[in-house]
Amino acid sequence: MLTKDDLHGLFTAIVTPFTAEGAVDYDALKALVRLQIEAGASGVVPIGGTGEYPALSRAERAGIVSACVETAEGRPVMPGVLSTGFHDAVETGTDFAKVGAAGVMLVTPYYAPGPQEGMIDYYRAYRDAVDLPVMAYEIPRRTGVAFKAETLAALAEDGTLIGMKYSSYDLPEFIRAVSLAGDKMSILSGEEPLFATHVALGAKGGVLATANMYPGHWLKVFETAANGDLKAAVALSNALGPVIDAVFRETNPGPLKVYMEMCGVKAGPVRRPLIQPSDETLEALKAAFAGFGAADLAAA
Repeated sequence: MLTKDDLHGLFTAIVTPFTAEGAVDYDALKALVRLQIEAGASGVVPIGGTGEYPALSRAERAGIVSACVETAEGRPVMPGVLSTGFHDAVETGTDFAKVGAAGVMLVTPYYAPGPQEGMIDYYRAYRDAVDLPVMAYEIPRRTGVAFKAETLAALAEDGTLIGMKYSSYDLPEFIRAVSLAGDKMSILSGEEPLFATHVALGAKGGVLATANMYPGHWLKVFETAANGDLKAAVALSNALGPVIDAVFRETNPGPLKVYMEMCGVKAGPVRRPLIQPSDETLEALKAAFAGFGAADLAAA
């Protein structure tokens, strides 16, 4: 059974590759997982927002997780569960357990978000219903709701949560979360620009989308920050600044998939309602690629 101590290092938020006809490209998916494992990633997080969870059918989600488990060489596969409703989320998590997921990344309830007490009840009920360890996924800019540090501490104290992906720029609240819950759960950064700083302040690693093409680079950032050299870690992170700016100019993962293709990593198109990036974003992607290049830096 996965524990908080297993959530350490780099977990790549992988895209879902599609064929030109729009079907899941399982060959490209397995190649992408192998790229991450060979680079040294601790595990993969398929079908979160980066993996286009809302655009996938229930059967496709289970098939994607199964393919990742088959290819990950025993590394944890922690798929995202982004359903709006509790019962849909339970069904999805149960499907993932059946195909070998090590845990799930469960998004904070959205559309009809409850108070902090409601969020505690939601996560506790989910953990009772699904026999998998749970990592919370907080991304307030998408969900409109955020944990208070005290809420996280309560859910970590009773074993409901083993970790959290923190996708927020609220640095003071991050510091409070680490202070109150960081010894009871593994808090992972979900923000590339703040990754080095989050690690220096107590994050145990990160769940990052741009690791799809640069896992080695982000592992270097992690190791440098974890070893106490924040200045050097920030400099390494900033080297990817134009790439980060370009791939997140429009809704993820549209620009990211185009950039991956530039790097020679098959990703394919996005599914509706997402569309191909605008001409302006395409120019930004080309400029970023020209400045940084295709090569992963795992061995550099």
